[in-house]
Amino acid sequence: MLITTVAERPDLLEPALALGDIGAEFLRHDPVAALTRARRLAARWPEHFLLVLDDGVPVARAVSVPLVFPDADRAELPDHGWDGVIVWAVEDALDGRTPTCAAALDVQVAPDRRGRGIAAEAVTALRESARERGLNRLVAPVRPTTKDRFPTTSMEDFLARRRPDGLSVDPWVRVHERLGGRVVKVAPFSMTVVGTLDQWRSWTGDSLVEGANVIRDGLVPVLVSTALDVGVYVEPNVWVEHALDG
Repeated sequence: MLITTVAERPDLLEPALALGDIGAEFLRHDPVAALTRARRLAARWPEHFLLVLDDGVPVARAVSVPLVFPDADRAELPDHGWDGVIVWAVEDALDGRTPTCAAALDVQVAPDRRGRGIAAEAVTALRESARERGLNRLVAPVRPTTKDRFPTTSMEDFLARRRPDGLSVDPWVRVHERLGGRVVKVAPFSMTVVGTLDQWRSWTGDSLVEGANVIRDGLVPVLVSTALDVGVYVEPNVWVEHALDG
């Protein structure tokens, strides 16, 4: 496997984008996350848009954004998780601040290459890229890949589930832990999606009813008010930190 970047190989951007997108359709309607669609990240931070190549063909991409963390105003990773760290990165870019940290936002592996350890190689590449750029840590608002099987279980209780070897039962959290990542805390409102009931029907194919609605690929239920014609999805993620010093 060879690691490169879109900055070095802009000709590989389209096949890298064709690897897929993050999560289900409804997640694409988080307005904050829309700031960092993959194509935008490639245009703004091509050096942080990594490609994993096999025989010259992208089999995975791994994308991060640079930001300042920690500082006097950012003592802890944000409870807003994914949304919060995107806002920080955009603020810092607009203000011209020198980054000290990278936040991983997107790791996609070609469907026919999953389960072969490529995701771990991608995360390792993100760590090494951040270290080479003089950053002191890599953080990630991790979306556990099996939490959707337990949508009514709190994220705290889900994280407490461990294998006999002490690692998380969740494969994606486990990839980070095996590479030395440390679970810092839960980001209780990492992504927020709000829409009318018609919009939710178009996003999920389901007609939602009053109260809590379990949806496919949702880590938690959608809370619905039929009187207000609104459904609100507030997704928790897991903050994982990789220290890079030394």
